[in-house]
Amino acid sequence: MTIKTRFAPSPTGYLHIGGLRTALYNYLFTKKNKGKFILRIEDTDRTRYVKDADKQLVNTIKTFGLNFDKGPIYQSKRLKIYKKYADLLVKEKKAYYCFCTKERLDDLRESQEKNKQVPKYDRRCLNLSDEEIAKKLKEKVPYVIRMKLPDNEIITFNDLVYGEVKINTNDLDDQVLIKSDGFPTYHLAVVVDDHDMDITHVIRGEEWLPSTPNHILLYKMFNWSVPNFAHLPLLLNQDRSKLSKRQGDVAAEDFIKKGYLPQALINYVAFLGWNPKTEKEIYSMSELINDFEIPKINKAGAVFDINKLNWINATYIRNIVENKKIHQKDYKYILNFIKNILPNTNRAEDILQIFSPRLNSIIELKELSKFIFELPNYDKNLLIFKKSNIDLTKNGLNVAIQILNQIEDKNWDQENLNSVLNNALKEKNLAPGDVFWPIRVALSGLEKSPSPTEILYLLRKTESLKRINTAIEKLK
Repeated sequence: MTIKTRFAPSPTGYLHIGGLRTALYNYLFTKKNKGKFILRIEDTDRTRYVKDADKQLVNTIKTFGLNFDKGPIYQSKRLKIYKKYADLLVKEKKAYYCFCTKERLDDLRESQEKNKQVPKYDRRCLNLSDEEIAKKLKEKVPYVIRMKLPDNEIITFNDLVYGEVKINTNDLDDQVLIKSDGFPTYHLAVVVDDHDMDITHVIRGEEWLPSTPNHILLYKMFNWSVPNFAHLPLLLNQDRSKLSKRQGDVAAEDFIKKGYLPQALINYVAFLGWNPKTEKEIYSMSELINDFEIPKINKAGAVFDINKLNWINATYIRNIVENKKIHQKDYKYILNFIKNILPNTNRAEDILQIFSPRLNSIIELKELSKFIFELPNYDKNLLIFKKSNIDLTKNGLNVAIQILNQIEDKNWDQENLNSVLNNALKEKNLAPGDVFWPIRVALSGLEKSPSPTEILYLLRKTESLKRINTAIEKLK
């Protein structure tokens, strides 16, 4: 048997981080088992459809390296197929026409909730005669098609994550299969598609677990084989509420725009609910494929920890920059990102080399390197180190300006700059705080920044001397 899975997002906006995890788990499981990974666009809910969201979804999935073997397949192009199967169920008395208005259904639900009953359809239209149905259809009264659930039947299935699940059909609703606009609901379309596409394993979010008994009943009504089900735990905020945009970014694209590397995000998302039972935390895609197993997925909800994501992303950035010859493609990706956020890209590579150890995400470079392009206005007292004084600081800056002025442009590198300045300290009997501290503040205007020699190297000679002279003037 060939393992087949599918990722089936709805084109209602950006790819939620939970959707990315669902796609990833499907992909990892499929690739580990040498199967086929299918992309299906579930676009039958036209009220929530967002124009071009499908194209955005496809591009995002490809950005993360989750290449599908077939698709995208659009449900909206398969409407006749769903209608054919719905009509078959009606013919076999396993489904029925429902002509109830929205107003009646709203009143029914309100009454049931008021009486603390389980909200469900009361089957008012189930026993309409053939003549009544024909008359309403002829008069073009709006209708939906509902599945007719068997009474008091226990539906049992083994979820690959949650184990055995039992639900009585008396606790379920006669789900709508075809809506009044002629489009199928998720419940009919997903069963028909998964059958037609020979899906062997349905790996999806926990929110679909309560609907699974209805889906299993549909499989049985059609006399089709039931696939394996694995439902994934919820993703949670730090306060253990459901992960939502109210508490931060939830779209995968948002993280990419902020400079999180696709492979770092994949690495982190893999651990949101999956535990490989090892100490290893940094995984390549091939390593994830090799180690991934559904039984290692936890039942409990997974908390989205931005600090952990930052650590993983920072680790990736440092590794790529330190080993750029090995990771040429990824290094180029980072450089291109930087060139889109800096006002001047001539020194992008030098800036990356110096700031990469300080980055959680690439976008931070925009703020961290701001002083390189424009010296901020700073208080002159910041120039004076806590263990120094104004006279020693003036002396240190004057010594620095004289020494630095003598260095030729061709020798303006960090190693030489550091050597020359350290020699000057010894000759003039000055402390590091009398020289290195005021130089760094003079160059950056900040209390915290890269080392003085790193900034000197970045700014080059002319701009460095200009800024140090400005500091000297401030202290007069």
